[in-house]
Order: sequence, then C-alpha cells, then structure tokens
Amino acid sequence: MTSVDLAQLAALASVLDEGSFEAAAASLNLTPSAVSQRIKALERSAGQVLVRRARPAAATEAGETYLRLARQITALVDDVRREIGERAVRPVVPLAVNADSLATWVLPALATVSEAVVFDLRREDQAHTAELLRSGAVIAAITSEAEPVQGCRSTRLGTMRYRPVAARSFAGRWFADGVNADSLSEAPVVVFDRRDHLQDDYLRKVTRRRIAPPRHYVPSSSDYAEAIRLGLGWGMLPRQQYAAGEAAGDLVVFDTARQVGVTLYWQQWSLRTPALDAVAEAIRSAADAALD
Repeated sequence: MTSVDLAQLAALASVLDEGSFEAAAASLNLTPSAVSQRIKALERSAGQVLVRRARPAAATEAGETYLRLARQITALVDDVRREIGERAVRPVVPLAVNADSLATWVLPALATVSEAVVFDLRREDQAHTAELLRSGAVIAAITSEAEPVQGCRSTRLGTMRYRPVAARSFAGRWFADGVNADSLSEAPVVVFDRRDHLQDDYLRKVTRRRIAPPRHYVPSSSDYAEAIRLGLGWGMLPRQQYAAGEAAGDLVVFDTARQVGVTLYWQQWSLRTPALDAVAEAIRSAADAALD
C-alpha cells in the first residue's frame, strides 16, 4: 500500500454510506466529479477497483478493507480533535443492532452517551450483524456470533429469551385443543422477515419436523408486536415486548413450557477510542439489566 490520502478515504466512506456518488458529493459539499476523481485516485493507488458502480454503490472485497481503514482513521481523528478542545466535534459511531434489542433495551443505553457521540445505527438480524462488521460498514455490533470477527474483540452480553405469544382471542380459537403439530400447522404465524428463524426454531422444538403454517411478514419490531396483539397470528416475543400486554390480559404465552434463547455478544474493533469504550460500557451495563 502506498501513502494514503485522507480525503480519498473520506470520499470512499461517504460513497458507501450514502449509496451513490451524487449523495456523497452532497454530504461532502463537493461536486460528483470531484468525488469520482478521489475514488479513481484511491483505486489507482490501491491497484484495484474498490467500489462497485451499482445502485446502491457497494464495496469490493478490497474496498471493504479500505473502508475499515477509513473508519479507523476517522475514529482516531475525531477523538484527537475532542482531546485538544474541539468540543463541537462528536465522533460518529456506526453500530449494527438487531431489531428486537433496538426496540427494547439498546436505545435507552445509547441515550446515556448521546451528548458525546453521534450514532449511525444499522438494523440487521443478530445472525447477520457481524457481516456488517466484517465489511467495515460498522465498527461495533450486537451479534449472535461468539467467535470474534478478525480484528475485533467479543464480549458476551447475555441471553434474550423469546416465548410463543398470541392475542388471547387468537389462542382461544387456534389452540383450544392444545399446542401440537396439527394446531401449529394451521394457526397463522407472524414472521419479522425471511431471515427470521425464531418461529421455525420453536416449531421444530414442538413438532420435531418442518411445517409450513400461513405466514404474515411484518418487518418492523414494534409493528410486529402490534400485529400479534391484533390477532394476525402468533409469534416469538421477548419479555420486554409482551409483559405489558400480558398484564393487561390482551396477550398470553400459550406454551409456557418452551422458549427460544438467543445469546448476544458485543463485538467491536480491537482499536480502542474513548468514544467506542463509552458506548461499549453503556451497552454492557444495559445488557446486564435486560438479558439473562
């Protein structure tokens, strides 16, 4: 690698964050031509293509390596600027968080450090958040992967426990004769998206085989819980999302004998900065209270 131009790295990060040269230009207060020239110069220096010119723009494998470098340099520069007295500078911390954690316990944790840090949150399934860490899109992630991503440290946060929940009227209609393979094959289920396997994990625990009940896809954590409350179908919810409805009598855990546990880990770059350390401490503290 030859000497690296910081402006070129900033252009690379902006193109990949914003998804296009035009949007990156607006973010950097440059012309699209100037952004393009910086990317081409960086690619000449690297000796290979770093950005796939698509909609949205995406990093090549080499581009992901340079993106990680850009993130690391930005984090270090921001912390130095704050250390020398530029208090208006807030380090940007890109994080990948699973939807259920984001909807329940993560945001209150981040609020405790929000005066000193700006967050760029990427929502993704906990089984896939580590992919964003590998690509350089984020510098830390809440993930179900225990094995540290290369260049990262992994810390166990705890286990988020999901139980099968339904509206009381729904459970009375579909599970009046018990929770078994026959009733679960017929009862509609609410699924977050096509990467959400929690409901299928539960179904296999009960039936010991694959079944295909009718499915509603609701890709929003709060709307997902609301869909269950309204009786569209049953679904797996953590205690934080069903406790109030259960207390009010609207929701029931229709199978108290079974649950699905998802163990979560905090993974962050080994490169430490005061901002990232503060975020990590806030996350760990909140996880101690929210998770098993």
